[in-house]
Amino acid sequence: MRTASVIVLLGMSLVTRAAYGQARDFDKVSIKTTKVADGVYMLEGAGGNIGLSVGEDGVVVIDDQFGELTPKIQAAISAITPKPVKFVLNTHWHGDHVGGNENLATAGAVIVAHDNVRKRMSVGQFMELMKTQVPPAPPKALPIVTFASDVTLHLNGDDLHVVYMGPAHTDGDAVVVFPKAKVVHMGDCFMTISYPFVDLGSGGSFDGYITVADKVLGMVDSSFKIIPGHGALSGKADLKGWRDMLATIRARVKKQADAGKTLEAIQKQKITAEWDEKWGKAFIKPDQVIEFAFKAVKGTH
Repeated sequence: MRTASVIVLLGMSLVTRAAYGQARDFDKVSIKTTKVADGVYMLEGAGGNIGLSVGEDGVVVIDDQFGELTPKIQAAISAITPKPVKFVLNTHWHGDHVGGNENLATAGAVIVAHDNVRKRMSVGQFMELMKTQVPPAPPKALPIVTFASDVTLHLNGDDLHVVYMGPAHTDGDAVVVFPKAKVVHMGDCFMTISYPFVDLGSGGSFDGYITVADKVLGMVDSSFKIIPGHGALSGKADLKGWRDMLATIRARVKKQADAGKTLEAIQKQKITAEWDEKWGKAFIKPDQVIEFAFKAVKGTH
């Protein structure tokens, strides 16, 4: 699934469903199901990792990938439970995480997200990094329940706490905490296959990534499982490694910037080399993560 995830990251948030179809042959995508805890599952296909809460009260879906994959995703859910999808929680607005909204809403699900997710989906966005215009989402795809700070769903024997994290990947990022199952879905505030994508055009913040990691690390212990936005199921130690990598890159960039070095000069020093094999070969390249950190240090984003 690593290869599929990388390919999707390269094509994330393209302009239209037609563009999605041209970038991917969805017929060849299969859905992999992993049991994370009792009543909690992770689905991998193409796009962001999906989280599931499954139980007597129905199904809660966290992110829903691309619309073309909805039948396969529904089949994967049906293999676990005959219960219907009652709620869809969006961790942010990007197309590889909300592309199935319209289909699942049409089937009866209630879509929930942060206020800024609905705002951005309603008017369309410009993806600065990809130089791509994303049109407004269809009305049926929009979240119909939004929140400013947090909301809790008391379902399936747990209390799913959906918490706004402040600007990081975008300005609408939320994580979903399963306190009893000891699971956290972090959306693209944590990825195991790439350096972070700071969507500056969507209000993202490199420093926010560190803040989110610190917040989640303060919520969990070593028994928690963490579902990243892209990549393998992880734990607290993995998130701590991610956080420390980001903080170290920022500190190194700041030291050089404070000494008067330009962005280009800092990039030539290869200050991320020790992590490039793990995080620097997918969507966001080493020079780009240095640029994100440089803009954060300079306060220019």
